[in-house]
Amino acid sequence: MKIALCFIINYEHILKKENIWREWIEENKDIINVYFYYKDFKKIKSKWIMEHTIPPNHIVETSYYHVIPAYLSVMNFAFTHDIQNKWFCLLTDSCCPIISPKRFRYLFYNYNDKSLFSWKQAWWNPEFHKRANLARLPKELWLANDPWFTLTRENVKQVFHFVSTQQALTKTICDGGLANESLFAIIFKFYKELDDKSPKSHINCSVTHLADWNRKSSTTSPHVFNEANEEDIKFIDKELERNNYAMFIRKVAVEFPDEIIRYYIYEYNKERDDKLVVKEPFIITFNKYTRLFKSNLPLLLGLFIFYFFWVNFT
Repeated sequence: MKIALCFIINYEHILKKENIWREWIEENKDIINVYFYYKDFKKIKSKWIMEHTIPPNHIVETSYYHVIPAYLSVMNFAFTHDIQNKWFCLLTDSCCPIISPKRFRYLFYNYNDKSLFSWKQAWWNPEFHKRANLARLPKELWLANDPWFTLTRENVKQVFHFVSTQQALTKTICDGGLANESLFAIIFKFYKELDDKSPKSHINCSVTHLADWNRKSSTTSPHVFNEANEEDIKFIDKELERNNYAMFIRKVAVEFPDEIIRYYIYEYNKERDDKLVVKEPFIITFNKYTRLFKSNLPLLLGLFIFYFFWVNFT
């Protein structure tokens, strides 16, 4: 089992905190695959990002208000690239990890059968705001979701099935703009996944990407963490305390102090994280030994043949 980190980058084509990402990923590299969706490959300067970009035939036209094609494309490539990908984390260039690699592994091992996906009723007036064209849909579909989240392989399958079989409805939603803040909740409502108390649901209604929407940087964007001031620190402390499934934070600027992020990753919850019992799921152990057996099969076969001739002809 693996986790697909699916980044969508644009404008400068960088990760605001690439060095932190790389050192954080390194500790869990055995269970992580990295994918980058980009707009213009020529703008990418980082060799590491280049090495993890998806093929150019998967790049389609997008814009700030119409980004759904990027979501679908990067998820589709990650889905087919490695069948071991069980979690799909959607991320931006301004996202940054905010928990330890150990806690991240712990969450994956214990909740990989659940999508961590925060949703609610639309908080705007669909009759007034045209986002996602909700006014043209039945009222039970007037839904909103956090635009960045973590999905299971089963829920990603449902996304693909919906956009394939419900093309007219998908187009209506996407034509309204900012559809990434409604489409996925509507899809999971369609498949009866939003009852997180149902044993058949793959959805755990939880926040994974911390974002401060009380201090918006624009009408459609949350606060940008620039300087680690007192209000920033209070927000991070409070949100980590009340969100047990938090894994990332956005929007983090290049200027935000690296030492503060590293403190939250490696020191803030160290005492609690040291007590975590990270038990490898059976399927991972089984796959690991299966690969080991297959890689050594020629040697084992050679030893068997040698033993056979030694016993029978000496």
